[in-house]
Amino acid sequence: MNDLIDTWENEVIEFKEATNDFSTDKIGRYFSALANEANLRGLEQAWLVFGVRNDDRHVVGTDYRQEPERLQSLKRQIADDTDPGIHFKELHVLQHAQGRVVMMQIPATPHGIPIAWKGHYYARAGESLVGLGLDKQDEIRQQTGATDWSAQTVPGATLDDLDEAAAQMAREAFARKHANRIPEKEVMEWPLATFLDRAKVTQNGQITRTALLLLGKPEATHLLTPHPAQLTWKLEGEERAYEHFGAPFLLNSTALYGKIRNIQVRILPEDQLLAIEVAKYDQRSVLEALHNCIAHQDYARNGRVIVTEFPDRLVFENEGAFFEGAPDDYITGEKTPRRYRNPFLAQVMAELNMIDTMGYGIHSIHVSQAKRYFPMPDYDLKEAGAVKLTIHGRVVDPAYSRMLIQKTDLPLDEILALDRVQKHLPLTDDMIKRLRRNKLIEGRKPNFHVSATVAAATASRTAYIRTRAQDDEFYAKLITDYLQKFNTASREEIDNLLLDKLSEALTPVQKKRKLDNLLTKLKRSGVIENQGPKKASQWVLVIKNAE
Repeated sequence: MNDLIDTWENEVIEFKEATNDFSTDKIGRYFSALANEANLRGLEQAWLVFGVRNDDRHVVGTDYRQEPERLQSLKRQIADDTDPGIHFKELHVLQHAQGRVVMMQIPATPHGIPIAWKGHYYARAGESLVGLGLDKQDEIRQQTGATDWSAQTVPGATLDDLDEAAAQMAREAFARKHANRIPEKEVMEWPLATFLDRAKVTQNGQITRTALLLLGKPEATHLLTPHPAQLTWKLEGEERAYEHFGAPFLLNSTALYGKIRNIQVRILPEDQLLAIEVAKYDQRSVLEALHNCIAHQDYARNGRVIVTEFPDRLVFENEGAFFEGAPDDYITGEKTPRRYRNPFLAQVMAELNMIDTMGYGIHSIHVSQAKRYFPMPDYDLKEAGAVKLTIHGRVVDPAYSRMLIQKTDLPLDEILALDRVQKHLPLTDDMIKRLRRNKLIEGRKPNFHVSATVAAATASRTAYIRTRAQDDEFYAKLITDYLQKFNTASREEIDNLLLDKLSEALTPVQKKRKLDNLLTKLKRSGVIENQGPKKASQWVLVIKNAE
């Protein structure tokens, strides 16, 4: 902080007294301006500091967001309205002799991508906030011109080379993402060329390689030669099969997911007759992994993305070494990447809600696996110039899964450690002590195993199963299965089907409300519809093969 005060204010440092509170909107404008200026100056970060008086460089202290949780929530608030979504690298609280100081560490905007706040780009002119001029925007965007494969325009390509269905889906995804600031009707009425430029898919009306990858017609991918523009699904086991999927990736990533045999897996808690059913794979996690492969592939190597389905796992492979840090850096969800191999492609995929650019993807896949009591994902970086990700679809050690069922409040780092135990991987001494203290592991080093017993403080297993809420997908599957078999169902029949299966922690009124919400959600998703009057509902399937 003393070094910053000595430097005093310039385009990448801003001091504010902020004695009590400060507008989040104004913080967002400073975030955009300082991040853009740091990029233009080749710096890794900029600073916004509260608690220092501007006129005489004295620390006066600030009461801004005294509660740690409320202060940290500022990260998410900033990420929600920046485009692409990026938050502070860190929020530091310094207990200075003259008062509390909050130091906000702002990352430089990613290479080739200016940062906007609520749709407006900001910069600094001395100590003043100003709009980011077109010359500075071009300077940032042109950083990708010579190095980013995905940003290159394709000579001879036109709007006729884009798939109409993919373009429409892209438009709908863009409208959902920006619904808080651009009316959906306005987005839908834009000419196609205007929409593609606004979504950053094209550059001044010119078709980019990104546009052909995500939205291109299959027959137009020859324009990307020698790159194959291909996703491959491969089945290994007693049965063997494969299928190639070309452009448009926006549609065909979901088509590839449809090839995966995502059955329900039954997990039987110890000493219980009632099994827990979970999907073998979480759809969101599979698409997150696949879209990450697309976003981070090294396209200069002219390879394809491969998804191999084994009986017990999925393996995702893409060309190019892990680009920013290591996979373990992202597990907690706190690290934000500063650079991207394909910044133009990553930005477009974020605009179309295919990925986020905050580094949350790896974290969310780990959390999803834990919620479904399955092993944690594994990354294999041993092959030079390639990344392999394995998502497990079966229980490895029943004791591990039972522990997650019975102890729902385990922190993620302990779950990761238990996963290493079941996979016979080494642990740090500190983590061994912690797991022993919490009675989560047994045995002697290095032959530990997950404890088969649960601490006395854990609620009884029977009570837990009765009060545990299943995922909405579980209840939705029961409804669609019923409708597939019997064609229609009244509300009374649906109540009889589900009320006794809902968590006993819910009151009768809460159970009724949950079913109301579930039916509404299925109706809005186009899965079911009500063909009867309000007081005598008759629900039927719209999608006969709904899952």
